[in-house]
Amino acid sequence: MSAEEFGRLDRGDGTHLAWARLPGRGPTTVFLAGFRSDMEGSKATALRDLCAAEGRAFLRFDYSGHGASGGRFEEGCIGEWAMDAATAIEKLTEGPLVLVGSSMGGWISLLLLRRMAARVAALIGIAPAPDFTERLMWPALTEAHREAILRDGMVLVESPYGPPVPLTRKLFEDGRNQLVLNAPIPFAGPVRILQGMRDNEVPWQYAPEIAQRLEAPDVRVTLVKEGDHRLARDEDLALLRRTVAELLA
Repeated sequence: MSAEEFGRLDRGDGTHLAWARLPGRGPTTVFLAGFRSDMEGSKATALRDLCAAEGRAFLRFDYSGHGASGGRFEEGCIGEWAMDAATAIEKLTEGPLVLVGSSMGGWISLLLLRRMAARVAALIGIAPAPDFTERLMWPALTEAHREAILRDGMVLVESPYGPPVPLTRKLFEDGRNQLVLNAPIPFAGPVRILQGMRDNEVPWQYAPEIAQRLEAPDVRVTLVKEGDHRLARDEDLALLRRTVAELLA
């Protein structure tokens, strides 16, 4: 099994991004974490172990303001986190890529597709949430929260996953500049979407809509009837490993 390497990468402005990678055969699998998540989650480590066992190249990292990376979460936004991902990939990988995006990471993967389409061999979305700030999060906020964001620039909102989440005006305004579902998405490679039907964050009906927007000839949506947003049960992780292994093969 390959030994994982660890480091920190200056993205160019003094903010350092934490990363971990495995050397190995390509294409390189890149895990893109979700909103307020990080590279130490069970999906990231399950893919790390899969790639290590098969001698495959793998990269995981934390966006700024997430996990072990520098920066403040409330100062970030979708566009900046997509740039973090692009910087890590461009500095730490070479050759074809298999992008695996969880939740917000699914949005990031589609933004990366615009930037480096020639390198992307395949896409895998785990409860992918492109355009979620505009289409899912903003409508779900109370009128009082929306007013506070517009007036004060930020509001704290309770989260079932941990401490209250700081939601900023910058996050929503930038999100409107990063929308991807408002036009067809050209891509020639295979796409796999794994979506839980008990997902309280991203409605399962979102997955077929994303599939319809993608112009790729090989798009498959797998609905997990008892799966939630995280898709982190043992059986969910086994499905993820099988999906990635099939594309790598």
